[in-house]
Amino acid sequence: MDINHIVDSPFRALPRGDKSAPAVSIDGTTWWTYADLRARRDCYVTALRDAGVVKGDRVGIILLNSLDYVALYFAIARLGAIAVRLNFRLAPAELSFLIEDSGSEVVFFHSSRSDQLDPVRGDLSVRTWFCLEDDDTPVPEWAMEPDLTCPDHGVDDLPRPAGNDPVMIMYTSGTTGRPKGSVWTHDNVMWFATIQAMQWGFTAETVTMTTGPLYHAGAFECFTLPALMVYGKAVIMSSGGMSAERIAGTIEGAQVTHALLYPFLIYDLIALGAGELRKIDTLELIMSGGDPLQASAIDALSEHLPHVVLNKGFGLTEGGGQSAVLVQEFSRSHAHTVGRPLPLTEIRVVASDDVDAAAGEVGEIWVRSPAISGLYWNRPEATKATFVDGWCRTGDLGQISEDGFLLVSGRSKDMIRSGGENIYPAEIEAALAHHPGVAAVAVVGVPDSKYLEVGCAVVVPAADSGPVDELESSVRDMIAARLARYKCPRHYAFVDALPVSPAGKILKRELRDTYASIADSAS
Repeated sequence: MDINHIVDSPFRALPRGDKSAPAVSIDGTTWWTYADLRARRDCYVTALRDAGVVKGDRVGIILLNSLDYVALYFAIARLGAIAVRLNFRLAPAELSFLIEDSGSEVVFFHSSRSDQLDPVRGDLSVRTWFCLEDDDTPVPEWAMEPDLTCPDHGVDDLPRPAGNDPVMIMYTSGTTGRPKGSVWTHDNVMWFATIQAMQWGFTAETVTMTTGPLYHAGAFECFTLPALMVYGKAVIMSSGGMSAERIAGTIEGAQVTHALLYPFLIYDLIALGAGELRKIDTLELIMSGGDPLQASAIDALSEHLPHVVLNKGFGLTEGGGQSAVLVQEFSRSHAHTVGRPLPLTEIRVVASDDVDAAAGEVGEIWVRSPAISGLYWNRPEATKATFVDGWCRTGDLGQISEDGFLLVSGRSKDMIRSGGENIYPAEIEAALAHHPGVAAVAVVGVPDSKYLEVGCAVVVPAADSGPVDELESSVRDMIAARLARYKCPRHYAFVDALPVSPAGKILKRELRDTYASIADSAS
């Protein structure tokens, strides 16, 4: 079954879903019904066919969050082509590499992205540049606007893609080298939507909201697609200018029931105060991911939004988007974990030589589900190394507790090797998060002349934490009482904010570079 079952089912002789019902919205203000979405998709199908796109062709998307993004993606999928969803924040050279690596010969972009493409377009094999005007930026002369006024030209007569046909390529962040394109099939996408709908009990009454960019699985495949699968409503926040006020206003106005919020957005939302939070009384569940949520935030949500369930997720793009969830029942007793597997998902921790680690033993986290990608685009060696007998080797280190919960110790590349000991930053970060003066924290390894590496804790102080020197002393005392001495960070740095990716994940590579010489400045 291909993903356009979602769009087409309401129009069949025996329909599933109401074609006149609201389907998807930007900011909870502009809405498309399922009929609107299908009509717009069909116009994009015609534009793509007129541009010569056929099954298997790759079509690049460099669009900001918009309703057209959703329609275009379904159109590419309907043709059996492959959507290449690209990060609109990338530099020209980065976009150039991804467009060429994927072999995209047709690219859609918003006019505000023109300056990123103009310097490199002459070096690319793109035959057609389609531009959608936005932000009062004109369409450049080297691109064309797609004709979206055209009637249906036999879209229903097109052959349907198979479930195992590729539908999209999503590039990983490239933290360990060049980005790799994770290939998802129609089956992968449909299964992931099904898994989520099962986990959170989505129905036609569900109204989801996502704040992330649609080029991420953590925005489209998470929450948006499963809501549409059950013919509920999906609200997408427009790109740029994200604020707690906007989020709260959208939840209230669109009567959102399920919101996907990264930790830093949750902190901002809490800062609005009890009065504003009481207005979002339709909210039933907040799904968080990326980095650990501070204990103080969990307490504040429980106090001000006692009716809202808080879940925390764990996953990665090639591993099917999401693999584990910590549900509300265990949010306090097991806050240091990421919970247990989602439906139809298996997780194991492998010590070495494909042998499962014992409880409490650190190893690599492997995941398996029908949503797993299983393939990197044009990367046979990376595919072979990552996907083993249906399992995805995540590259994350973790352990399984005695009572059956998954603890993430960090990326294998983030592990600190100090004086012959392995130190896992996630364990230290979880301990530091208990200090009331710590609003956010990341621990990275920095060079040390004696121990090779030592820990450096980069801390965002809480608003009422007091003088930094007193806070550092207090934090050092607390961590010394909680962890073995060799695990305690040698250095501390205090900042206003941590650098984060568009997905809300802390950029530890940037922190390692920034504080590589902190030992010299401390001496």
